[in-house]
Amino acid sequence: MNKKLLSQYGLKWNPFSPDLPTEALFSTPKIDSFIFRIEQAHLREGGFALITGDPGMGKSVAMRLLAERLAKAPGVVVGAIAHPQCNVADFYREMGEVFGVPLKPHNRWNGFKALRERWLAHIESTLERPVLLIDEVQEMTVPVLCEMRLLSSMRFDSRILLSVILAGDGRFVEKLRRDDLMPLGSRIRARLVLEPATSEDLLSCLKHLLSMAGNPSLMTKELMATLADHSMGNYRVLTVMASELLAAAAEREASQLDEKLFLEVFGGVRKASSSSIVAAAAAPARVGRRP
Repeated sequence: MNKKLLSQYGLKWNPFSPDLPTEALFSTPKIDSFIFRIEQAHLREGGFALITGDPGMGKSVAMRLLAERLAKAPGVVVGAIAHPQCNVADFYREMGEVFGVPLKPHNRWNGFKALRERWLAHIESTLERPVLLIDEVQEMTVPVLCEMRLLSSMRFDSRILLSVILAGDGRFVEKLRRDDLMPLGSRIRARLVLEPATSEDLLSCLKHLLSMAGNPSLMTKELMATLADHSMGNYRVLTVMASELLAAAAEREASQLDEKLFLEVFGGVRKASSSSIVAAAAAPARVGRRP
């Protein structure tokens, strides 16, 4: 959304963009509780934690909020894997870059040893475990997941060197049932399961996004309630629908978004069903974005 349209609606940014400033992201008590547990226990004790949920339930938002909080904590080193589909050699290349250790992927033993020495030195100086964040973990191969498990601990699993926060959908939960990944699944010490949001949660999200963007009255109360009721418990569907309405309002030069606009965009002259609205919202969401 260009500056002219933002100015037209008194907005600091598009409140429905996936690229919101971190301070504008909507959090829930469940996410806040999970982040608190990571800060208070997981950083000192290390090990694996997992965020799961269907697409659009807020996994990546939770990871962004967690990364922001951890980055502000003194003595904490936070890294993120950008290419979860990598093979073992590329995994070591990326780990070396993330943690500032020069590695030669063809010599995995030296890489294995160098990373653990770096983490041990960090723990001894700060008492905090380095943190590795991995989003879309369902894309990781089994050999890489097993290598990461072996890399993150020593002394027969009694010394944990790394805190690993994983985020993925139900495919990863199914993958953990494999015999070769059961050792990893048994090491997950903290879990955040994100379920479909209630209408009240979705309404709170809308209010938060509009307020943070600078125009809490951009939508009528009736429209916000309608959007919350028709988003099928999915935050992504909610924001995609709201973004479509904002674009339509700008095209019509409407001063406020209301239910009339909602029916024009998603239901023509008759009230649209939930399924047709979700289908309409999901189509533009797939363009240029992860499903």
